[in-house]
This record gives sequence, C-alpha cells and structure tokens, in this order.
Amino acid sequence: MTSWKESVRLWPWGTAFGWLAELEYSRRVTRLCHCRLRRMINSAGTTPPIVNPGLNSSAHLCAHIANAAGPCRSGRLDRSITLKMFRLSSLTDGNDHIRFQNHEGTEAARTLGMNPNRDLRATCIIALALVALTLKLAIAYNTIGTNDAVVFYGFAKVLSQHSLEWTYQHSRYFNHPPLTAYYLRGIYALTEQPWCQDIGIHFPFLLRFPGIIADFLVVVVLLRMSKTDLRIPTWALALFALSPVSLMVSGFHGNTDPVMVLLLVCAVWMCLQNRPALAGLFFALSCQIKIVPLLFLPALVLFWWSQNRSRGFLISGAVTTCILWLDPMMNFPMLFAKNVLAYGSYWGMWGITYLFRLTGLTEFSRLSFFDLEPAQDVVISLLKVMIVAAALWIAWRNRHARGPAFVQSLAYTWLVFFVFAPGVCPQYLIWLAPFILILSPTFYTCMLVASSAFLFAFYNITSGGLPWSVALSTDEVRERWISWSLLPWIVLIIGPIALWRRAQMLRIVQTRPSGASSAAGIVRLGTRRSALPLDFSDTSSPCS
Repeated sequence: MTSWKESVRLWPWGTAFGWLAELEYSRRVTRLCHCRLRRMINSAGTTPPIVNPGLNSSAHLCAHIANAAGPCRSGRLDRSITLKMFRLSSLTDGNDHIRFQNHEGTEAARTLGMNPNRDLRATCIIALALVALTLKLAIAYNTIGTNDAVVFYGFAKVLSQHSLEWTYQHSRYFNHPPLTAYYLRGIYALTEQPWCQDIGIHFPFLLRFPGIIADFLVVVVLLRMSKTDLRIPTWALALFALSPVSLMVSGFHGNTDPVMVLLLVCAVWMCLQNRPALAGLFFALSCQIKIVPLLFLPALVLFWWSQNRSRGFLISGAVTTCILWLDPMMNFPMLFAKNVLAYGSYWGMWGITYLFRLTGLTEFSRLSFFDLEPAQDVVISLLKVMIVAAALWIAWRNRHARGPAFVQSLAYTWLVFFVFAPGVCPQYLIWLAPFILILSPTFYTCMLVASSAFLFAFYNITSGGLPWSVALSTDEVRERWISWSLLPWIVLIIGPIALWRRAQMLRIVQTRPSGASSAAGIVRLGTRRSALPLDFSDTSSPCS
C-alpha cells in the first residue's frame, strides 16, 4: 500500500492527503509558475518591473492557485486541474504588471459586483428605478386609469359572480388567459373588504401594482444581463429606468402588460444563463398573461434544440401551460380558442390598417376587432401570415445565435410584429422596449421619444387634459389621437433601415485592406464591432 509520503512524491499521479500535501502542492505550483514566467520574460526580451510586489508578484498570484489544493484534504484530487497561463500586459507610464488570465474568475467577480465602478453604476440605476417606482405608486393610488381599468373591474365582478366559461361566452372583450382571470377575481374579493376600503386601497391600484413591481424587476434583470456580454450603456439603463412610457403605462393606464414583459425578459435571461427548465417556466408564465409571447416559441425551441437541450425547456413549459390551461382546454376549448388565441386587436388604430382606413373606402372603415368586413379579414389574415412567417424565418436563421446576437434576433421579431401588426393598443409599446434597448440604445432613445409623444397625446386627450384621473377613449375623441400613432410606427420602420445601412457600411470598412484608411473608416463610424446593434453573420442576423 502506498504511504502518504509516497503519494506526495508521486503527485499528481497519486492522491495526497493532509496539510503536507497542500504545502507540497503550493511549492510545486509556485515553482512551475516562476518557471513559466521566466520563460515568457526571456522570450519577450525584457524584464518588466513589479510595481507592487505585495499585490502583483507571482508569489502572491500563486498563493491563490495553491488554494486549489483544498480537495486534497478530502481525498478527491481532480486530475483535470490545470494551470492558467500568465499574460504580460504593458500599460503606459511604466505601470507594467502581470495579469492572471482566468476567465472563470473574471466572470465570477463581474457577477458578484466586485468592480467599484460597477457597484456605483448599479446603485445609481437601482436608485433611479426606485424613484420611478415611487412615482408610479403615487400615480396609481391617486388615479383610476383608462377604459381598461374600468372594464377590468367589470370583468372581475362577473368572474366573481359567474364562471370563467360564462365570461368567455358572454363577453367578446374578455380575451385574457385564465391566470389573469384568477388574479382579477382575487383582487376584487380583496377590495370588497371593509378594511381595504378604509385605507384607500382600490381595485385600479391593485390592478396596476404587479406591473409597477414588474417594471422595477425588469431593470434589475437588465442590470444582471449587462454584466455579461450585452454591455448596455449606463445612460441607456438610466433612461430605461426613468422611462416616461413605462411611467404612463404602468402607473396610469391599468393593464397586465408589464408583468408579461418581465416574465419574457426572465425567460431570455435564463436562456443566456443556460437554464432550459427555468426558461421554459418563465416563458410559459408569460403566455398566461398575454398570448403574444407565443410568437417567440420557435426561436426559443430552436435555440435549445441547436444545443440538444430542448427537453428541459419543453417539459417545464408544457407542464406549466397544462396546469394553468387545464380548465379551459378540458371544458370549453372552442370558447378559449375564439376569445384568447384568435384575438387580433383593433383594426384601424395602427400602422397599415390605419392607412387602409384613411383611404375612405367603406370596406376598410369599421373600427373594431370583431364583425369586420370580408376585405378587412383578408388583410388581417395576410398580415398575420407575414408576421408568423417572418418569426419562423428569423428563428431558423438565428438558431445558433448566442448571447447578444440571440437577443437581437428577438428584437427583430418584435420589430416585424409592430410594423405589420393589424392592431396595436397604446400600452403595447412597452413590450419591445427591453429588447430594443439591447439591440441599439440610440434606436431605443428615438423610439422612447416617439412613443412618449404618442402616449402623452393619447392620455391627455382621452382624460380631457391635465391632471389625469380617468381617461376614456370614446368615439368622439378617438380620431384626435389616432394620427399620433403614426409617429412611433414610422420610427419602427426607419430604425431597422438605419441599423442595416450602418452594418453594411461597417462591413465595407472591414473588407478593406488593413491600414490607416481602414482604421480611419472605423473611427468615422464611431463604433466597435462588439457594440454593433446588428451582426450580419450567418448565425446571428435575421437579415443576412
């Protein structure tokens, strides 16, 4: 039987135990690091000075490596432990230092927020998000909101007195999945309690409360995502945290859209973290708030399928969906499909359908989402087919995309949806905001300005001017604000075109011979490849 001394002598072929093995391991690693360091210095032909021997010396760095001998005490020495190479990094002003190239350690330090600059950045962003949260809570507590808040109260009352099936059957306007119905029923029962009424907690406030919290959590998730490869600028995150669009929609409007956005962003985050089961869970939950995330099902399935890990995503998503959709799918599937899955929003309020209505033709003049003319049904069907086909094509072209390229492909899917959608309600403009922020902060800023102008005009006109309390969009005032919807729609068309031209210019510059002209071209473009909003490679671009 081999003694422990022989095990130390035979390391790493043997298994060492005890503090002596750890000491021997530390000595061997230190000698090996010194040997490699001298070899690299001799090959470079210079001897870099050590500015701070206490922190930058190889002995100090090797001390951290020696801690890897901890598993020796338990007898589980991993033979796959390898030494990371040292790299010399020369800085200006003679501050040459030795840097230990350990990508795993760098990523862990970044995730834990060990960079003081990033700590200050995160603190400022969180503080701004808390300011926005406070403003939204104050607005929600002192206002009623739009038609949606009033209609949701009616839905909640009917759901409490009757069943979900009865509500689907007697109201075409109720087009929400069961989870939203359960929440409406719950907050209605809560606000009917005397103690809740005594402290001033009313139904519109509780309707908007989850969305307000969701907006704050989206900022937190984007902060975590920005610590990876996404690299969202600080000013853009600050602008997103204080977004006027979010302030008006979540604080005043009164709907469940922000919760859907949070769950969808969390699903994307889990994709970036390589957690298929959690990605499927969050994605399925987002589909319980609104059905529009189903548009991204091909992209997410192909993302995991290309890694041979789609099973966890599909199982968790299917189980969650079956549990929450069990009642309607088993008892009244046709009503559920008609009210929820076949909903197409209002004709004539947005984009292409609004332009059709401007023609003055009677077959395109009706403003509704049911009982439309045959010509309107044909146009809506064509637009839906175009959106679904584009989503499938983008998903297939980007099935191997990872990191920022994957999120950018989802952003382009949103852009296709909003450009060709038959109808878009004002609060829908928060759906694509996080994805456009990652795609291009400049594009997001332009979209924020256009959306803010449209939403302010919408709420100000429907509420009869400042201060806002109740905003009712009636037939009399509808024509006064619909024309404002063209502003964000036009920006959504111009933005992708500008990004495409910018990427084409950079491609031309990069194909030039290396030299001063090429470098000058990159400087004129004022961008870096890692900061590009669109990468036109075969695996990351929906437009290649």
